[in-house]
Amino acid sequence: MFKNYFRIAWRNLIKSKFYSLINILGLATGMAVAMLIAFWIYDEVTYNDYHKNHAQLAQVMTTFIDNDGKMETGQAVCMPIGTELRSKYGSDFKNVAMASWNFNHVLAVGDKKITENGMWVESNFPSMFSLKMVKGNITALTDPSSVLLSESLAKTLFGNADAMNKMVKFDNKESYKVAGVYQDLPHNTTLYETKLLLPWQKYITTEKWLKDAATQWNNHSWQAYVQVADNIDMSKETEKIKNVVMTHKVAATDGKEQAVLFPMNKWRLYSDFKNGKATGGRIQFIWLFSIIGVFVLLLACINFMNLSTARSEKRAKEVGIRKTVGSVRSQLIGQFLSESVLVAFVSFIFAILLVALLMPLFNKLADKSIALPWGNPVFWLVALAFTVITGIVSGSYPAFYLSKFDPIKVLKGTFRVGRFASLPRKILVVIQFTFSIALIIGTIIVFRQIQFAKNRPVNYKTEGLITISMSTPDLYGHYNALRSDLLETGVVDNMAESSSPTTNVYSNQIGFNWQGKDPNTLPVFGTIWVTLDFGKTIGWKIKEGRDFSKDFATDSSAMILNESAVKQVGMKQDIIGQIIDFNDRKYTVIGVIKDMIMESPYEPVEPTVFMFDPENVGIVTVAIKQGIPVRAALSKIEAIFKKYNPGAPFSYTFNDEDYAKKFADEQRVGNLATFFTILAIFISCLGLFGLASFVAEQRKKEIGVRKVLGASVFNLWRMLSKEFALLVIISCLIAIPLAWYYLNNWLQQYDYRTTISFWVFIFSGLGALAITLITVSFQAIKAALANPVESLRSE
Repeated sequence: MFKNYFRIAWRNLIKSKFYSLINILGLATGMAVAMLIAFWIYDEVTYNDYHKNHAQLAQVMTTFIDNDGKMETGQAVCMPIGTELRSKYGSDFKNVAMASWNFNHVLAVGDKKITENGMWVESNFPSMFSLKMVKGNITALTDPSSVLLSESLAKTLFGNADAMNKMVKFDNKESYKVAGVYQDLPHNTTLYETKLLLPWQKYITTEKWLKDAATQWNNHSWQAYVQVADNIDMSKETEKIKNVVMTHKVAATDGKEQAVLFPMNKWRLYSDFKNGKATGGRIQFIWLFSIIGVFVLLLACINFMNLSTARSEKRAKEVGIRKTVGSVRSQLIGQFLSESVLVAFVSFIFAILLVALLMPLFNKLADKSIALPWGNPVFWLVALAFTVITGIVSGSYPAFYLSKFDPIKVLKGTFRVGRFASLPRKILVVIQFTFSIALIIGTIIVFRQIQFAKNRPVNYKTEGLITISMSTPDLYGHYNALRSDLLETGVVDNMAESSSPTTNVYSNQIGFNWQGKDPNTLPVFGTIWVTLDFGKTIGWKIKEGRDFSKDFATDSSAMILNESAVKQVGMKQDIIGQIIDFNDRKYTVIGVIKDMIMESPYEPVEPTVFMFDPENVGIVTVAIKQGIPVRAALSKIEAIFKKYNPGAPFSYTFNDEDYAKKFADEQRVGNLATFFTILAIFISCLGLFGLASFVAEQRKKEIGVRKVLGASVFNLWRMLSKEFALLVIISCLIAIPLAWYYLNNWLQQYDYRTTISFWVFIFSGLGALAITLITVSFQAIKAALANPVESLRSE
């Protein structure tokens, strides 16, 4: 029986090639979109699942609480917290590991020198994160002279030679023995960019301040990770350990803080914190693209439903004859469902090819490394179920609709579909275009939000600046000579050093005091140390007072504030000349600069202070002269840096590119939304094209009569197009308020956000209407230009 069903289904596909092609192409596109989104969602929700213990791993976060109860949560913790968690809560944790931040290190093997990201970690860190060792022992970092390398880094440094027990020099200082090589972490892991692990025991003995930090509860400069014991609830454990640091603070000026366990399973999707709890983040994109995937597939299914029911009169006699010879309704439903499932399977083949073709572009847009799992049987089982379900969903309405025809009316020739038979099709078309128009509006608003933030005054120059990290000690102590040589090249306009780049603030400090300050408040300021020429190099804008200058010996105790810092200080009198205490030292405010966008362009600028201190800097910023070719300038700048730092490769970043990365997430969402919007519109237009073709064919005789009676091509085009245009207008009226509601809520997460202008809705509606008319016009004009003799010959 089923064999017969599919044989007849195949014959019907071949018989109606044009409509079969539209159905297959539409379903294939919808299925391809659904699969691409499913791959993306799977990659996101399985982020960090590579680590065997991911369900038990957590990062220890710090929630700072001010006197108004405002909470801010960050990753930085104090160094003693690791020892404290081990000693007081040892039974609750299988492992506790301290770690530094991910830093660039200069690695040298013979004449080969490269820079790569690495972390200083405690010896149990590799086993906690279940790194897969290719060679060596996972506990090798117990030896303070050892290092673990990723497989790709080992190959870069040593080629095909065995890296084990070879020596690698780090940052032009000490050499470490390669005690292990581990498998590279996959792209969908947080530590993907970490390519080497260095011994913590060596790190904490390298500098006196690091030795002192072991007992400092206010110095938050590190990371801590834990692996909880079996059956430990992390939320309950957070409540248990939250005051682990506060019990060691004595002075009121030390501030209030709580320790928080942030489970690894939430790192990717719930990175936004509110009131000390992880509340959201990328999870909103999971829901967004899940909805898009379902609706785009539904659009393709609607095409199948519409074309199948529109052509019902052509299948009516078939239904009548089958019922007359004994077919029951369930058999007819089975027949029609088998047709839709066959179409779905043919569409799936094309969908797989389309996914394989689009995957490189999709990976580029989504910043992923997703590959089709050809050899995974689970994938094929899921794909089989997905195809069958798609076939059943798309064929269900036509099957039940066609199978209910009365055979007597059909065979007597008195069967008519009725004046309201097209109403369900019209409703489905409205659903299609409502979703498509909403997607168009959403895509425009996303890009408007990005552009709005890009247009925000940065208040320093981003173009022509390069940033170079002083990752080796060779550059320290040569500031004046280095600057002089760079200026003599003729390609450098200025050069300065600082403790943070222009696109970030590495340090936030408390402990500031001034006359009139409320003693019960503990304001936090971004704190940046700079050399005298920093402001001139980056082109910051002085609002009041003056810049740092070598003409004033007192500038060693001078301070410059941004506008937000002035507001936070809140002095009624002029801030210039006022004294601010910091770390038991008095600073005189000499200037106020306009707020620079150094962190998120979507949020208010944090209060930030700048102090002159050439000994507390580690970032070099170089301003290239305007009109100088960048390649030529970099060549001369590199030669100077090689002179003072011959043991390290010349590694730099462009400040404007670093600033552009701040828009990456929103840009990625916008790009993906554009990608899916185009495909959704394509599917909708494909169905519309098929329907227009059928309507033109159905009304062929009417068109012939009207043409004989003098109707113009324009009149006929208007007659055939106005029904579809009306459906799109109805779609606009539904889509606009829905899109406004959801997009307005989405924009609320940004402090600095665009407005939703009415022209966006008008543009989207007119665009959808134009696309509809273009799609329908081809068939309408073709029908209007046809020779009426052909359509009326049988009359």
